[in-house]
Amino acid sequence: MTETVRRMPRAQRREQILDAATRAFGRAGFAATGLDDVATEAGITRVILYRHFESKADLYRAVLDRASARLVETVGADDFDENSIAALVRAAAADPDGFRLLFRYAAREPEFRDITDSLAATSTEVSHRNLTRMLPDGPWTRWAARLLPTLTTDAVIAWLDTGQPDPDQAADRIGRAVHGVIEAAGPH
Repeated sequence: MTETVRRMPRAQRREQILDAATRAFGRAGFAATGLDDVATEAGITRVILYRHFESKADLYRAVLDRASARLVETVGADDFDENSIAALVRAAAADPDGFRLLFRYAAREPEFRDITDSLAATSTEVSHRNLTRMLPDGPWTRWAARLLPTLTTDAVIAWLDTGQPDPDQAADRIGRAVHGVIEAAGPH
């Protein structure tokens, strides 16, 4: 008796590969992860992998682009408010490997640094715009605008790395650190 193998629709297969690649790259980063690792994680052959992605770099960029799009969808890209940190924590909890890839691994890979540089520039600009509503513009406000995105993403990664303690309190605790930076940037 022969079994008929059903082919997965192309878009569904692509998502399966991206999910598997996110997990595989999330364990060790770009350089230490091979396409065989991704294929094994996805339960497919390299031939199928190459039908969807031209190279390991092409696949990694697709993983980063998808993680970035998901982050923007959850958190927003234009303005930050009192719900932004909670949204960031939710986004990281929903896709911890993608979050780590964006803010830990990709920043160390020169070939993909453009993605993290773009996220950092956008976050700094939005932070600056928000801070100037509360503080006079000047060097300390610009300092805080550069520090806050890094502090917030590093705080979320540290939260992920320590097992996501007290998820209902994570945003509040990270928010207190953010408010400490804002206070430090203010006039004395």
